[in-house]
Amino acid sequence: MKDFRQLKVWEKSHLLALAIYKETKGFPKEELYGLTSQIRRSSMSIPTNIAEGCGKFTDADFARFLQIAMGSASETEYQLILARDLEFLSAENYGKLHNDVEEVKRMLASLLKTLRANR
Repeated sequence: MKDFRQLKVWEKSHLLALAIYKETKGFPKEELYGLTSQIRRSSMSIPTNIAEGCGKFTDADFARFLQIAMGSASETEYQLILARDLEFLSAENYGKLHNDVEEVKRMLASLLKTLRANR
């Protein structure tokens, strides 16, 4: 069992979720149960799955939760594109959040590669 708070990928994904929550406060009210809710849930799912995976006893279980986190990161990436194209996000804010989600995906991929190499 690992302490998820010690993982840089958890920290980075937690900061991403916080940034998305902050940014989506400005989304249109009619999107509260649509895109706002969906992008918040997908971004929050990334650090949540990392934390849950750390509570498992095998590296294989941990890797499975990291893969789920990767899927949530890809979902978040698309929802950011949609928010930008709907003009809910400025190009500048989109760029920052997009770079952050890309970095999280690279970190997840690296951690998965390390886990697989240690088998």
